[in-house]
Amino acid sequence: AKEFFSDFKKRYPAKNIIDSLRSLDKLKILVIGDIIIDEYHYCVGMGKTQKDNIIATKFLSEETFAGGVLAAANHLAGFCKNVALVSTIGNKNNCLDFITSHLKPNIKSKFFYCKDAHTVIKRRFVDPNFLIKLFEICYLEEMNHLSKDIENKICEYLESNLKGFDMVLVTDFGHGLITPKIVNLLCKKAKFLGVNVQTNSSNIGFNLITKFHRADYICIDEPEIRLACHDRYSNLEKLITHISKRLKCDRIIITRGHKGSLVYSKKEGFRSIPVFSKDVLDRIGAGDAFFSITSPCVCKKIPMEVVGLIGNAVGAMKVLIVGNRSSVEPVPLFKYITTLLK
Repeated sequence: AKEFFSDFKKRYPAKNIIDSLRSLDKLKILVIGDIIIDEYHYCVGMGKTQKDNIIATKFLSEETFAGGVLAAANHLAGFCKNVALVSTIGNKNNCLDFITSHLKPNIKSKFFYCKDAHTVIKRRFVDPNFLIKLFEICYLEEMNHLSKDIENKICEYLESNLKGFDMVLVTDFGHGLITPKIVNLLCKKAKFLGVNVQTNSSNIGFNLITKFHRADYICIDEPEIRLACHDRYSNLEKLITHISKRLKCDRIIITRGHKGSLVYSKKEGFRSIPVFSKDVLDRIGAGDAFFSITSPCVCKKIPMEVVGLIGNAVGAMKVLIVGNRSSVEPVPLFKYITTLLK
């Protein structure tokens, strides 16, 4: 990291990067993706039960976070004044009051109600001492199939409104919202399309970046691009080049956890950005924050090497936040970037 910074700060002063981030506020952005309500149920182990081979735990407290596309929109809303959010909620236990109360005031939301479905909830049981996840229950089965009626309504909304946005961000968690019809419409109509297609326990192998046939910016992690290419061992640069050609996408970032990130643009080539901090409190939502804040940077044509630095700085800040208890905000990010480049 020291070697990286000694070279980087000679070419990119902190003030210039901060000015570039401040310039994002005029962008009009549409965010579309799956809503996730993240619940943390804090508990401590008491010991093995007498009758079964399980560990009994004692409940302490609980905390609920606005996750998924809600978290992405909240991160964006700190940097951009005009953010619109499109998603679906279930008409059973829709969590609407919670959702609206946890969105920033400059986010305009448009929700479509799915009949006989629940809003996606992911309930994690967590040891509070080191935030160790013990077990997870997902409430999402009934949201996996979007009805034709709701799909058509979403497409009608997009057809009427896409031209009014400078960019579209897709946060696809694979829970049924981003259908092939919606994908085709976004690929055809969005002025600038940033895409994050995630692999998780409910969709592994079935929700891949290759479901899109065009993107202006892709941000996924290394396992996700390897799944998309059906290639476990090849050089990562080779896989990025393949996806770049297949999706006609000139700017890609692959996040790599403790290895940092690998940045690619057709104009600038490849650049590896190291991780900036080894301190990790909670990794939940770090990739969402990285994608959300780097996307408008790519749209504004900030050099990809700088975008990579911004993303890694955002990631280092986000892993110190429990769940989505709060968003990554501009002023702390500006201070952190200034400190990194001193």
